[in-house]
Amino acid sequence: MNKYLKILIMVATCLAVGYMSSIATRSGTEEWFPTLVKPWFNPPAWIFSPVWSTLYVMMGIAAGLVWDQIDVKRELVRKALLFFAIQLALNALWSILFFGLRNPLLALIEIVILWLMIYETYVQFGKINRFSGYLFIPYLLWVTFATILNGSLWWLNR
Repeated sequence: MNKYLKILIMVATCLAVGYMSSIATRSGTEEWFPTLVKPWFNPPAWIFSPVWSTLYVMMGIAAGLVWDQIDVKRELVRKALLFFAIQLALNALWSILFFGLRNPLLALIEIVILWLMIYETYVQFGKINRFSGYLFIPYLLWVTFATILNGSLWWLNR
């Protein structure tokens, strides 16, 4: 399988996970979230979709580039893609905890674990393909912001 097909598969996978988690949490985003007290730095709702779409595409490109090295660095790639899969699952789980279960505290605990898994994926990807690691930096920054936002939402609405 060539590199571009691997990238396409990984981008499609990431976008599918994002889409499915948005469907699973739609009622929470439409009915519950607007009723919460929000901090002054809460972004407008319209920003989340383009930001997450961009991040999912960047994640997929990064993972596809790493996957492309499987024949050269088999064990490193397997380890890196395991961390990638874990963080992607945790990414989807956060939406379910926060919007689906409407539990900001549980989501806050989970997003800290998610951040650690994203960081480890960044480190592992960087060992295989430096550009793949760099593609994870905006994701790390956004989830850092999301962690602060999640904590603030929990604190203001407890």
